[in-house]
Amino acid sequence: MFHKIVGKRTTADVVDLYGEASKDRLLPFFKTANVQFPPEKVTLLAIKDSNELELWVENAEEQTFIRSYPVLAASGVLGPKLREGDKQVPEGIYQLEYLNPNSAFHLSMKLNYPNDFDLLHAKEEGRAEPGTNIFIHGKAISIGCLAMGDEVAEELFVLTTLVGKSNVNVAIAPSDPRINDISKLASDKPQWVKTLYLNISNYFERFKHDR
Repeated sequence: MFHKIVGKRTTADVVDLYGEASKDRLLPFFKTANVQFPPEKVTLLAIKDSNELELWVENAEEQTFIRSYPVLAASGVLGPKLREGDKQVPEGIYQLEYLNPNSAFHLSMKLNYPNDFDLLHAKEEGRAEPGTNIFIHGKAISIGCLAMGDEVAEELFVLTTLVGKSNVNVAIAPSDPRINDISKLASDKPQWVKTLYLNISNYFERFKHDR
C-alpha cells in the first residue's frame, strides 16, 4: 500500500500530540503485568485468521504479554505475500524500517518486507516484483497492511519512538502456531513455505501466556 505524505509534522510532533494520552492508555496494562515502562524491547505478534495483534515486551531477556488488539482490517487470505498487487498481508518475521508521522492513514510504521528470506525465494521463483510498502497503520482500511485504528496506531507509534525502532520486531503468522499446527497450511505449497512456517512456529514459542 502506498502511503503518501499528507503533512509536515515530525515524529517529535506526534509524541507531543499523542504521547501522554497513549501512555495513559498503556500504563494500566504495564502495571497489571508488573513490568517497567517503557520496556527495553517490543515484539508484535500478528495472527491473521483471528485478526489479532499481541503486544509483548522484553526486559532483561524476559518476555511479558501486555495486551491484545483487534486488527480492524487486513486484506487477502492465509498464505504469504508473493507479488505486488496481490493484496496479501505478508507472513514472516520482520523489523521496522521507519515511522511515518504524515501517513494518509493517520500514523504508520513500515515493515522491512520483503526481507532477505522473501527476496531469496522470490528470486528463485522468478517473481521480480514481490511487493513492498507494508505498514502497520491507523484507520480501518487495508490493502496488504495491518489497519489498527487511530488510537492503537498512536499507542504503537509512541511506544516504538520510546524504545527505538531497532528494538521492535513484528512476526506475522497465518494462524496461532502455539495453538494450531500451521505446517498443515503449507501442505499444498512450495517447500520454502514449510520452512517459513517452521521458522514462525519456533519464533512464537518464545511468547506463551495463559489464555
